Amino acid sequence: MLSKKISLDKESEKQHHAPGFSARFLEEPVPKYEMPEGSVSGDVAYLLIHDELNLDGNPALNLASFVTTWMEPQAAALMAETLDKNYVDQDEYPQTTEIQNRCVNMIANLFHAPEAGVGTATVGSSEAIHLAGLALKWNWRKRRTDAGKPADKPNLVMGANVQVCWEKFARYFEVEPRYVPLTEERYVLGADEAVEMVDENTIAVVGILGSTYTGEYEPVERLNDALTQLNAKTGWEVPIHVDAASGGFVAPFTSPDLLWDFRLPLVRSINVSGHKYGLVYPGVGWVVWRDAAELPEDLIFHVNYLGGDQPTFNLNFSRNASQIIAQYYNLLRLGKEGYRKIMVALQDNARYLTEQLLSTGKFTMLSKLGDLPVVTFALKDDSRFSVFDISARLRERGWIVPAYTMAPNAQDIAVLRVVVREALSRDMADMLLEDINRAVAEFEKQAPEPKPKHAEKTRGVC
Repeated sequence: MLSKKISLDKESEKQHHAPGFSARFLEEPVPKYEMPEGSVSGDVAYLLIHDELNLDGNPALNLASFVTTWMEPQAAALMAETLDKNYVDQDEYPQTTEIQNRCVNMIANLFHAPEAGVGTATVGSSEAIHLAGLALKWNWRKRRTDAGKPADKPNLVMGANVQVCWEKFARYFEVEPRYVPLTEERYVLGADEAVEMVDENTIAVVGILGSTYTGEYEPVERLNDALTQLNAKTGWEVPIHVDAASGGFVAPFTSPDLLWDFRLPLVRSINVSGHKYGLVYPGVGWVVWRDAAELPEDLIFHVNYLGGDQPTFNLNFSRNASQIIAQYYNLLRLGKEGYRKIMVALQDNARYLTEQLLSTGKFTMLSKLGDLPVVTFALKDDSRFSVFDISARLRERGWIVPAYTMAPNAQDIAVLRVVVREALSRDMADMLLEDINRAVAEFEKQAPEPKPKHAEKTRGVC
């Protein structure tokens, strides 16, 4: 059947899908912002959406994201096979629940929990952080009310470099956030500075195992020691939560002797992102507690309308099981040896990038080798051009390398950050270096007027 010629005025074109090859398939334009009256074939719908998504960046060149952009085809097949399973339906999908519980046990054991199995899968670390924060608030409130003291002014101490989901938790659940300022010499929380902000209303101090700004691990062991002394002196019971969103699947394999997890007595809960260095497509996270005593029973709901008693502690309810299954695939497939090889290789590539960038004499490094495989660097001289100019030039080549200012009180420092993931091979790293050096050389030739420093406030995002 011959299709009708599609003719639209300019205003209507903005409201409808009318691709150049549409005359082959479409008799009428397809609206973008309203449901069409009729149907189109699956092939047409696929082509319309597929071609539009070509305008997105290339995930393999997205060096801004900590999130996994590649998995083995066997994992992808398992994910496709389980997209129709709702993981909360424990009575209908008991084996999926069993697999989630196995993952919780494996992760809790990896973090040296004295009582494995106390935890849950979440939709990324944002939900995990909210759940951990609620447990900390509930436990603090119970201690206060049991002692006959007011429990209406909870606060949470953390570095100014925390990810934005901590701000969300504080705002949504009415907890005062107390931010330890950064300095131009210290880009993460300082243990002594954090303890100075603690009082009897502090529900916890947050330590980050891998800052989104620089990849640096915060001094959780020193924080544990300083808080232990303060608690002994005051009679308080201020605990630690470790935000290991990025570092939880790195440090156990590259720095096994580093004390940051449940080996430290005051660490009561830990969150980790399976979709970051857990090597799973987004979005899956995990939160685990030291033991059952740290998870208040009041926060656990029991439902029976799906069949059988189903305990649940999450902010989200329905979601497919595919990412949980993919996490289990990775844990089985790679084992500790596999994760160790991958993380060591990523750190080697981060080291290579660092050395090559330093050898140019143009940059200073803010990241720390041996922590997360992240390379954060600033221009030594940004009077003629800035890291924002370099970032924009790299985007022309397809690279997505973010430029941003550091958190208060170090926001006068502007940096570029490369997150090293599996997709960034040594060959790709060489291509990136060539494009960075080419951009710098071109900007130096142009020699524009000196630019003022950027002083924008920003919070870490992933």
